[in-house]
Amino acid sequence: MRLFLIIISEFITDLHAHKLRAFLTIFGIIWGTVAIVVLLAFGMGFKMRLTKQFHGLGEHIVIMWPGQTTKAYAGFGLKRRITFMESDAEMIRRQVRDVTAVSQEFIKWQTPVRVGENIISPAITGIIPIYGDIRNIIPELGGRFINDMDIEERRRVIVLGDETKKFLFGEKNAIGEVVYVGSVPFTVVGVMIKKDQDSSYDQRDKDRVFIPASTFSTVFGITRLNNIIFQVADARRSEEIMTDVRRVLANRYRFDLTDKDAVRMWDTTMMDAFASNFFFAFNGFLGLIGSFTLAVAGLGVANIMFIVVQERTSEIGVKRAVGARKRDILLQIFLETCFIVFIGSAIGFGIAVGIIEAMQHVPIDAYVGKPVLSIEVAAATILVLTLISLCAGVMPARRAANLRVVDCLRA
Repeated sequence: MRLFLIIISEFITDLHAHKLRAFLTIFGIIWGTVAIVVLLAFGMGFKMRLTKQFHGLGEHIVIMWPGQTTKAYAGFGLKRRITFMESDAEMIRRQVRDVTAVSQEFIKWQTPVRVGENIISPAITGIIPIYGDIRNIIPELGGRFINDMDIEERRRVIVLGDETKKFLFGEKNAIGEVVYVGSVPFTVVGVMIKKDQDSSYDQRDKDRVFIPASTFSTVFGITRLNNIIFQVADARRSEEIMTDVRRVLANRYRFDLTDKDAVRMWDTTMMDAFASNFFFAFNGFLGLIGSFTLAVAGLGVANIMFIVVQERTSEIGVKRAVGARKRDILLQIFLETCFIVFIGSAIGFGIAVGIIEAMQHVPIDAYVGKPVLSIEVAAATILVLTLISLCAGVMPARRAANLRVVDCLRA
């Protein structure tokens, strides 16, 4: 403890004696720390922004459409149309254990939805309650999504996409109001909260309306599904799970398992894999740039410490002559280097946090996202600073510890 206090005292004395040199050395670490923290924070914010857009469609989901056969199978010819029934969704739910959720989906076009003189023709979507969880359709406060009672009682209730609601009602509260789908009145029970959606099929959710699947069949007399959506438990095994789902349907509808056109599937988890690989490389590149900046500052610290060792040659000789060990000299120089890096990094980290906080008030979220100071960013910065401290401190410290006492005293 006493040795540690002596080292701190000598370090402060040296800083006071060489103010300009100390400032320039610490400033390099400050600048390098700011660079790496801010760059990684922007990279993380950009990643979160695009990931949020990707998941606007739903997380770990596969959308499946019926098609027509292109291969002969079990006596059946080519171009045989496959159609989905509501029972298919339940069958998949029971027989494929790695599917966490399944929902049927009816879609009807060309039917006007009106309120007074405001008329629009959205995709009228018939679904079940789990659909909202699968597709990330969250109702605004004061409203709700389709529930089990709506399905059982074939209620005429409707949930509006946020843009559809705006067109039909403007700024007026729509909950409890009546909307006409064709000539059939529906009560609005929910309005979808606005969300980012980078991809879609048929129509974006903000422009749709959602009604109970049972009501859809009753009103429109349609029993064939437009598509089925299912959510996989492990995105890394999506190909295997999709094959299992295809096998279940192939057994029911008698088509070749390898006939991909009989049942077409869109695996949205591929977007997650792309995003993961892309941002691993992108953030690695940003971290590399910041690390180079910090490494240059580390070289500056190492050079300054070599100069300090040269200036203290006589002092080191006296300390060694009165009983100081090599490891005492090594520890002193190494700790002084660590102090410089710590002071510079602490100031730099504080400045970086201020910049990140200030950027939260700049309207760039819709374009590149807002910088995020995450655990990953902090951990990467600490790791790089630790390496810089080791590299910048060990070499001058070893040189000081290995000086010969006679040469030091002669100097």
